[in-house]
Amino acid sequence: MVTATFRFYEELNDFLAPERRKQAFSAPCARAATVKHMIEALGVPHTEVELILVNGESVGFDRLLADGDRVAVYPKFEALDVTPLLRLREQPLRETRFVADAHLGGLAHLLRMAGFDTLYRNDFDDREIVALAVADGRIVLTRDRELLKLRELT
Repeated sequence: MVTATFRFYEELNDFLAPERRKQAFSAPCARAATVKHMIEALGVPHTEVELILVNGESVGFDRLLADGDRVAVYPKFEALDVTPLLRLREQPLRETRFVADAHLGGLAHLLRMAGFDTLYRNDFDDREIVALAVADGRIVLTRDRELLKLRELT
């Protein structure tokens, strides 16, 4: 068993148990656990993550964890351009095009009124949402954590 120390920043704390929010904590990991596996095992959808530092070095989701690793996990950056640091995707998560799940019609309407490119239909199934997000580089808006954990979404 491997033990790593995790620290999640800003809105990523909303996905964690209250006693783990806004502080570093240790978590046991399987020997072959990747950073992505552990982030999701701790309750944070990988689609919400823009930057991961392991021992101060930017890494991708496929990085295997070693005993004693210190993992810092960051959401999208609004004010800083972190493009040179990214190892998770080629472009930052600043694209403002959305696809909204069936139960978020009101939010989709408000986003459209505010000028955001937002796709919404109350009969979208998960496969359609994923296909639209991948094809158009859209951000998925949903309350369904299982949908956000799908491998196709980045």
